[in-house]
Amino acid sequence: MQSEELYKTAALLMTPGKGILAADQSVTTMDKQLASIGATPDADTRRKYRQLLFTAPGIEKFVTGIILYDATIRNQTDDGTAFVDYLIAKGIIPIIKVDKSTKPFEGFEGEVITEGLDGLKGRLEEYYKMGARAAKWRAVISIGDNTPTIESIKFNCLLLARYARLCQETGIVPIVEPEVIYEGNHDIEKAEEVTSLVLRTLFAILVQYRIDLKAVILKTSMVLSGNKNEKPSSPDEVASATLRVLEGAVPNEVPGVVFLSGGQTPEQVTANFNAIGKLEKESGGLPWQLAFSFSRGIEKPVQEAWKGNAENTATAQKVLIEVLERNCRADRGQL
Repeated sequence: MQSEELYKTAALLMTPGKGILAADQSVTTMDKQLASIGATPDADTRRKYRQLLFTAPGIEKFVTGIILYDATIRNQTDDGTAFVDYLIAKGIIPIIKVDKSTKPFEGFEGEVITEGLDGLKGRLEEYYKMGARAAKWRAVISIGDNTPTIESIKFNCLLLARYARLCQETGIVPIVEPEVIYEGNHDIEKAEEVTSLVLRTLFAILVQYRIDLKAVILKTSMVLSGNKNEKPSSPDEVASATLRVLEGAVPNEVPGVVFLSGGQTPEQVTANFNAIGKLEKESGGLPWQLAFSFSRGIEKPVQEAWKGNAENTATAQKVLIEVLERNCRADRGQL
C-alpha cells in the first residue's frame, strides 16, 4: 500500500507541463538575499516573502510541489493558516529539505560531505504528520584539478541512499540531488565526464541498497562549462551534453528528472532548459518526465520586484507567475 502511495506522489510531482519551486533557502542564505534587495533580514520578513510566493494567485497551475526549509514548514500566513495546509488546499505537495550543512571530508582536501542522517527517521516521521510527502537531500560535488575523487562521490552517494531508504520507509518520496557545482574554470567536456560518473555511481548504489527507483526523483545539474571558463556553453551544447548524460546514467524506472539552476542567471537557465525541451521533443521523448526545480533561477526577479515592500507584493507575484509560466513553456521547448 505504501509503495502505491509513493508512486502516486511521484507521478503527481512529475505532472507534465509543471515544475517544482525550490523555496528551501536556509536562514543565512535567505537573509543574504533579503539584504541584497534592501529588505530587513529577520524572521518576519522571511515569513512574508514565503507567503508572497505561496499565495500568488494561480501558482498551482505551474507547480506541483514546493521545497520548504524546516522553519518554513512550521510557519503560517497572516491569518494563521499553516503554510503546509495552505499549499495542500491548493493541490501543491509540500516537500521538505532534510539535509543539514556540508562539512569538510577529512583526508580529501577541497571536498565536502553532507550531514543530517542523525535523527533523520524521527524528523521524517514528524514532517509526514505535518503533511510533507516528499523530501530533498543535496550532495555537493566540485570540479577542480584534483577533484572530485571517486571516494568522495561514493561516500556522498551512500549518504543519499541511506536518506532515500529512510524516506521510503516513512511514506515520503526522496528527491536525490547530487549537485555538480557550476563554479570553476572546467570545460563542458569535464562537466559531462564528472556528471556522468556521479549519476552512474549514484544509481548503482541506490540499486545495491535496494531503493525502489520507481519512487525516486533525481534533481540534477545541467551539464555546462564552469562559470570561469573562457568559453561559455551554448544552450544547444548544454542540451546535447545533458541528455547524453541522462540517457547513459538514469534507469528507465525513475519517474522523473528535475533540474536545479545552480548559480546560472534566470535568463541563462531558462534558455538552457528550453534547448533541452526542444531536443527532447526532437528525440521523440524520454523514459522519464523532465521538469524544473529552480530557486534563484525563478526567485531572483521576484525578489527584485518586491524589495521587501508590502505595496510591491502584487507586482512581485505577477513576476513570479510570469517566470513560472515561461519555464513551463521552456519545458516544452516553446520559447
